[in-house]
This record gives sequence, C-alpha cells and structure tokens, in this order.
Amino acid sequence: MAFNFLVVDDSETARAVVVKILRLSGVAVGEVHEASNGVEALQLLEVEPIDALLTDINMPEMNGAELIATMQQDERLAAIPVLVISTEGSQTRVEHLLQEGVRAYLRKPFPPEKLREALEGLLPQ
Repeated sequence: MAFNFLVVDDSETARAVVVKILRLSGVAVGEVHEASNGVEALQLLEVEPIDALLTDINMPEMNGAELIATMQQDERLAAIPVLVISTEGSQTRVEHLLQEGVRAYLRKPFPPEKLREALEGLLPQ
C-alpha cells in the first residue's frame, strides 16, 4: 500500500529536500503534494486524500502550529498524523507540539533512515 503525503514548508528548496528524502526513505510513497504555508495546506487537505502531513513550523500566513491547531478542530483532519520537520528544536516547543496533536518531530537536517523510523510510527503497517 502506497501512502499519500503533504509536505508543508515556505522554502521551495526545503520542500524539495524533504520530498527527495521521503522518496529515498524506503516508505511506500504514492502521491506527494506540496504547500508553502498552512492556508495552502488546508486547501489541499479539503480535496486530496492525505495519509500523513509533514510540516515546518515557521511559515508566513499560517504557521505550522496554527495549521495543527486548525486541523485538531476538524474530526477528519485531526485523524491525519502530523510529523513536524523543523530547525526549531527547543524541548519546551517540541513538548507543546506533541500535546497539541503532533505525532512525531524531526529536527533538520536528518537522514532518510530517521524519516523512515518516524513515519513507520505514524502509518499503519
């Protein structure tokens, strides 16, 4: 079974890197959609079947924390596992995000194996 992903980051380069690592990770990848902020992500989530969302935190318009909070208010979107991928790594921030519904956190940069491990914990086996 291949999984569909949504990668959210305001940096086109960062999205390209995450998508490349995702494809190299060994996880069964179906479609990969991209958004540059939380607003675009929510629009895609309304029309595309997404199995997991990989998001940065610091973005314009709607940041990752706001996106996660908005998703938690919608029963359908709240069921989508969220993996935060960010350079921000304070333990307090990570703990807060985990309490808000984030299922895993990766600090940039990371090898494909770390992404695979994180996704294996999020996706059905």
